[in-house]
Amino acid sequence: MWSKLKQLLRRNEVDPAFWDELEETLLTSDVGPRLVSEWLPILKKEKTVSEVGVRLETLLRDTMLPLQSDWTCHHHPHVILMVGINGVGKTTSIAKLANHLKQQGKSVVLVAADTFRAAAVDQLKTWGERLDVPVVAQAMGADPAAVAFDGVQAGIARQADVVIVDTAGRLHTKDNLMEELRKIHRVVGKALPDAPHDVWAVLDATVGQNGVAQVKQFNEVVPLTGLIVAKWDGEAKAGAVCALAKECSIPVRFVGIGEQVSDIKTFSVDEFVARLKV
Repeated sequence: MWSKLKQLLRRNEVDPAFWDELEETLLTSDVGPRLVSEWLPILKKEKTVSEVGVRLETLLRDTMLPLQSDWTCHHHPHVILMVGINGVGKTTSIAKLANHLKQQGKSVVLVAADTFRAAAVDQLKTWGERLDVPVVAQAMGADPAAVAFDGVQAGIARQADVVIVDTAGRLHTKDNLMEELRKIHRVVGKALPDAPHDVWAVLDATVGQNGVAQVKQFNEVVPLTGLIVAKWDGEAKAGAVCALAKECSIPVRFVGIGEQVSDIKTFSVDEFVARLKV
């Protein structure tokens, strides 16, 4: 997205070909037809390429601002339920988040409620050992809701600051698995009234418009309070985050920016827009 836009904004003049390429670039970057149809008439009022660039920055910033919001732990323990489809990097994102919170002096308990894959439990346990963070787990095939319940209870007993519950990756179109997510959410509330205090979906920044559909579906089942966007360092479908802002207005809490466990940071609209600079 960014490299193509930068190339366009180096042009010497605004002509019909410029507008055609700009529209194509925004659409293929998954900004979404709704936003493109809103932005183009506004952009076309500008007379020079430079003015178009400035106006596009403003539109990007105004669109993305609803996604930026400060986040703090307001409960003790503060329970975060993590959801997402298969293969988005959810468990790795959980490890990054746990490490980030530890760096802030928070005590963390991880809960391996993904009992469908033995590898998922082992992966979380490995991260727990690396980060020196306790992991609550049961045998493969155990009731995920029961594991989540035990994990929250363990967090209370340990007086942890944050409990992060990992759940099995599931296609947002599978009704039975989404119903199970409702159950986990409900049972966590029995372990600790008002929990979970946050429900965050992990998204792959490169999936494009499908990410919008994922967020909408998960949000209907367990109301989302935030997003973690993995693979933020890529750029191919970065425009989908703009579409998310337009369609969902769910805050992006953190973004993953690399392979290392420390490669996570809070989302910044200014940093997002700065990538447009020529």
